[in-house]
Amino acid sequence: MLSLPVVTGSISKNKFTSRLSTSVACVLLLLTTACSQGETKSAQSIEAVNVNNVATSNKISTLRIGYVGSSEPTGSLGWAKKKGILERELQKVGFKNITFARFPNGPDLNEALVAGKLDVGSLGDTPAIVLRARGQETRLLRISQFNTTAWLVAKKHGARSLAELKGQKIATQKGSYMHRYLLGLLAEAKIAKDVKVVHLMTTEAKAALERGDVAAYATSSDLGPFLKSQGFPVIDSSANHKGLSGTSLVVATESFLAKQPDFPQKFNAILTEAAKDLKANSEEYYQYHAQTTKYPIDIIKVSFPLKQVSEEPLPAEGVKLLEGTKKFLVSQGLAKSDFKLTDWVAEEK
Repeated sequence: MLSLPVVTGSISKNKFTSRLSTSVACVLLLLTTACSQGETKSAQSIEAVNVNNVATSNKISTLRIGYVGSSEPTGSLGWAKKKGILERELQKVGFKNITFARFPNGPDLNEALVAGKLDVGSLGDTPAIVLRARGQETRLLRISQFNTTAWLVAKKHGARSLAELKGQKIATQKGSYMHRYLLGLLAEAKIAKDVKVVHLMTTEAKAALERGDVAAYATSSDLGPFLKSQGFPVIDSSANHKGLSGTSLVVATESFLAKQPDFPQKFNAILTEAAKDLKANSEEYYQYHAQTTKYPIDIIKVSFPLKQVSEEPLPAEGVKLLEGTKKFLVSQGLAKSDFKLTDWVAEEK
């Protein structure tokens, strides 16, 4: 059994120097290295949202939410927070405080869930599945976004096709949906044994490509279009391959849900309302998203099409993608065991 470090204050990251074959990777990398897009600051940024005291019989009055990303969460969760929907509705059910903890990647967020530091986590499909496959007691609340595009971007004056990457080094944030896309892409092209995959955080990608440290980088939905706008050639994207795009999930710990059995239904109602509102006010939302992530708004509109934002907890297309991701991770030995998605889903009371 792998042992995860407890998160206290700043979040530590394990470093790996050994070579990783794209066809055989260990679960430890997925649990202790980078996961998803966002900033690479190691310290949690925690913000408390105080709401009025209300009479309540709930055993928990503070809701602790972790997310992967920038200074503020984006998507329906971020919009629910910004527009006050989250505060308003959770106040009604007795939560006096809401705290938000920001993580640079999903594996770090996983550590906080395991350590009992969070009640709810918003993260990518790959780290969420890997954690559940280890037997950790989480429940899936929602697929918040689906068909999230990953990109394979090359250095300038370098390779222009997958075949030209043979014998070269490709980087990505290991443990992320981009990592899963890259592994699937290389397997599909039958060159998995011909390249070396190394870990590199998203914020270091542009400089590494400029220096020629890596031949290509498998990157996130927003950094891909941004690098393209900076003159870096795009070799491929997950949009060209069935089943290789990602999903974003919201999970909760079973210990929390045992004390709050009505939470899944109420929380999903909040995110559904927020999803509908951000679509109805798309320009305002895109301004918020761009301000939060520091990418130009035209890049955000390309990387975050609103049709990807789910208005229901388990959209059929998202479930299909999630099932495919789970099967791939299990087949590659990246997820320790298989499980039924239906058993993972939190029951709405």
